[in-house]
Amino acid sequence: MEDIKQKHIGAFVAEDFRTAAVFTKYGIDFCCRGNRSLEDVCEKNGILTSELVDNLEHVLNSKTDQSIDYKSWPLDLLIDYIEKKHHRYVEEKSPIIKQFLDKLCNVHGERHPELFEINELFTASAGELAQHLKKEEIILFPFVKRLIKAKATNTPIEAPGFGTVKNPIAMMMQEHDNEGVRFRQIDAITNGYTPPADGCNTYKVTFAMLQEFEQDLHLHIHLENNILFPAAEKLESEFC
Repeated sequence: MEDIKQKHIGAFVAEDFRTAAVFTKYGIDFCCRGNRSLEDVCEKNGILTSELVDNLEHVLNSKTDQSIDYKSWPLDLLIDYIEKKHHRYVEEKSPIIKQFLDKLCNVHGERHPELFEINELFTASAGELAQHLKKEEIILFPFVKRLIKAKATNTPIEAPGFGTVKNPIAMMMQEHDNEGVRFRQIDAITNGYTPPADGCNTYKVTFAMLQEFEQDLHLHIHLENNILFPAAEKLESEFC
């Protein structure tokens, strides 16, 4: 029990993504704030450690073919997957959700002024994420791929202008934290993405899209914070 209590929640999810559902059930942020121990999380959130451990062990001991072992993937494959699945998702869904939110504000904003705050938060998130993705695609990811190639060919790597991979990673993680805060606010304002009693079908669809967007973002950030970034730092250290 002592060992599992000191384990970081991000490590649980990195080893078996099915545990993400357990942390989500208890309102625990495993992606942006995955570097906290199980014991610390339970203490801060008033959760019985033994109860959470029981739930985690139930998932870990169950057999399924649906769990993807992202941690075993080569880093260049993981990068390509993140770009093609998660980056593309953000690029495609952001303008659609924004359009729906604008419509809700126009039609229901008078009765539900909280919609304007939700719209403002999402608009800020979409704008920041667009810049964030480009920085990863233009700066960080290409350098990690150069590290991979240098190791495979046993050749030296030219020092990047940003000094060490830890610098852009630190920036990306801070930006991940910012989005985590925004979506926790959206989740709270929407009461867990629950439409009001007088909400129309557009209301329901918009909240469902927002919830799906957050869930995709959680996996996206988890793959980077808890798997890709630590592996990239470890790979770079082999050249020092």
